[in-house]
Amino acid sequence: MEALIPVINKLQDVFNTVGSDAIHLPQIVVIGSQSSGKSSVIESLVGKSFLPRGTGIVTRRPLILQLVYCPKEDKDHRSSINGTMELDDWGTFLHTKDKIFRDFDEIRREIENETDKLAGSNKGICPEPINLKIYSTKVVNLTLVDLPGITKVPVGDQPEDIEAQIRDLVLKYIANPNSIILAVVTANTDMATSESLKIAKDVDPDGRRTLAVVTKLDLMDAGTDAIDILCGRVIPVKLGIIGVVNRSQQDIKNNKNIKDALKDEATFLQSKYPTLATRNGTPYLAKTLNRLLMHHIRDCLPDLKTRVNLMMSQFQSLLNSYGEDISDKSKTLLQIITKFASAYCSTIEGTARNIETTELCGGARICYIFHETFGRTLDSIHPLTGLTKMDILTAIRNANGPRPALFVPEVSFELLVKRQIRRLEEPSLRAVELIHEEMQRIIQHCGSEVQQEMLRFPKLYERIVDVVTQLLRKRLPTTNVMVENLVAIELAYINTKHPDFCKDIALVPTMIKHNDSNRPNRPKSMYSKYSPNEAERDMLQQTNDATSWLSNIVPNNNHSPNAAIEHQAAAHHGMDNLENMDSRSMLSPMKPVNLLPQVPLISNSRKLSDNEEHDCEVIERLIKSYFYIVRKSIQDTVPKAVMHFLVNYVKDNLQSELVTHLYKADNADQLLNESEHIAQRRKEAGDMLKALQRAAHIISEIRETHMW
Repeated sequence: MEALIPVINKLQDVFNTVGSDAIHLPQIVVIGSQSSGKSSVIESLVGKSFLPRGTGIVTRRPLILQLVYCPKEDKDHRSSINGTMELDDWGTFLHTKDKIFRDFDEIRREIENETDKLAGSNKGICPEPINLKIYSTKVVNLTLVDLPGITKVPVGDQPEDIEAQIRDLVLKYIANPNSIILAVVTANTDMATSESLKIAKDVDPDGRRTLAVVTKLDLMDAGTDAIDILCGRVIPVKLGIIGVVNRSQQDIKNNKNIKDALKDEATFLQSKYPTLATRNGTPYLAKTLNRLLMHHIRDCLPDLKTRVNLMMSQFQSLLNSYGEDISDKSKTLLQIITKFASAYCSTIEGTARNIETTELCGGARICYIFHETFGRTLDSIHPLTGLTKMDILTAIRNANGPRPALFVPEVSFELLVKRQIRRLEEPSLRAVELIHEEMQRIIQHCGSEVQQEMLRFPKLYERIVDVVTQLLRKRLPTTNVMVENLVAIELAYINTKHPDFCKDIALVPTMIKHNDSNRPNRPKSMYSKYSPNEAERDMLQQTNDATSWLSNIVPNNNHSPNAAIEHQAAAHHGMDNLENMDSRSMLSPMKPVNLLPQVPLISNSRKLSDNEEHDCEVIERLIKSYFYIVRKSIQDTVPKAVMHFLVNYVKDNLQSELVTHLYKADNADQLLNESEHIAQRRKEAGDMLKALQRAAHIISEIRETHMW
């Protein structure tokens, strides 16, 4: 199981090269208040003095320290090329690549220089870590992270929120569920006020991965001791509490070496805490950390392996989505154009590989517009909307001109039915607009593969959108003209011999027979023959009807006995005189004679005669019948026209249009110039994928025997 820690060190090296912390590797994180002795504890574990020392905040960047046990016979880490075959200990930094640091004072200077480079030289902090690896014959395999000390008051160039910055930095490392928290507390302060234990408890409330280290045992007040603290009676910590004695600042100034300090520590523990001496001290701490880390790695390894494999799959998919580097740009351009045209047509036809399940798109929306939106709009148009009986009666009378109304004129029927047919033009043109908008929207829904290419080459995407938009815009007037012509065709010739219309004409005599028997019959040229034997009687009846109609609309204030005689005399002067008298009675002397639209307004106050009611019913029935025939025809022909002149034309000519406008030698370099962030992301994804593959290879080398 001793081989597990070097495996984690290798994984850490792999992921440090790509600067990723997506994989939570097992490691020991050292936290504590400022000047609590964190760096001294780490130096004691290493056995060398190599960390920046002083008062106030000294550690200002995270230091990821890997301790590697390297005996003299180790051929894996020692090499004659770099001169490490006979060295007892040496160090390397990740940022200096293969440079070997034999002098640990030089390691301290390198740490100080790197800290000042990013964090400044006046107490500022930086979250970017420094990676240091120390090989030695005297260390145990460990991975430690030394963090800046927790502080409260900003000093020097430190910002006002320095406390929050350090706290966030500490939480970033200890929130890793695979980390062991090494909380450093001082023996000469109340442990209940320890900031490091409080933060550790926030992320590890059960204390399952927290180990406490008590420093400065030799600085406690006279008459006090740390037995209760070390035995866990003050604050229990599940992984244990270990007391250590570090070098004082004066010892550091006097260059007291670590070896002597460890001897003094053992002597102090034997004299002050003889019963606890074997379970405290730096050597015991090193063995405990080594044991805890090995067992922790063993527990984390299965999940770590699963996580690495999962991320390999994710980054492989991500890298595939960014595409490969382009070698032949002309070939790639033609492939993208062909793929887009194919995806566009497939979306219309409904044969795309990635079919939407959340909303209608492409051809399905076109079908919906034709048969739901357009069809329902036409169905909602009533044949007689905007037509009153007085409008129909006025049209009949206007069609007769100055002549009396012997028959219901066919001109009035044509006039009225054309007026209603024209109302079908606006929804038909609106349907063309909706189809045009949907064809434009299909560009956004033509498949994820094409969308990835479009994201990769934004300039090409813009040009493709321009070409498709221009093609659609070019076909829109042609389609509109065709739809307008379809309505104009219906208006050009009112086919009263249409088979369906003839059936309704045949029913008109039946309507007449079912009317009141007392109602006199009149010849109607559109639905029956006129009988010569009834000419005289019908003429007299028409005269009486006209006289009756005139009496309804012209007030009669003459109540003398001669009124009836005068009225009867007027009837014998014929229809022309009555019409003239009617016109003179109704029109204002201030207005010209031809302002006939006022007639219905005046006539609204009267009741229509039986013959007038019948005439209106016949015209209404015929208008309805013919309007339904035309509406059915428009509802069928408009979608066909739109499909032929717009949808199918674009499908058939899209690729040729794209090739004509885009496939040019001088355009390829410009159009296939991918955006910078895509190229950067591809590089990052490729590097991460390589790191994950190396990590998977490293993990796969672990045998079951290594884990026990």
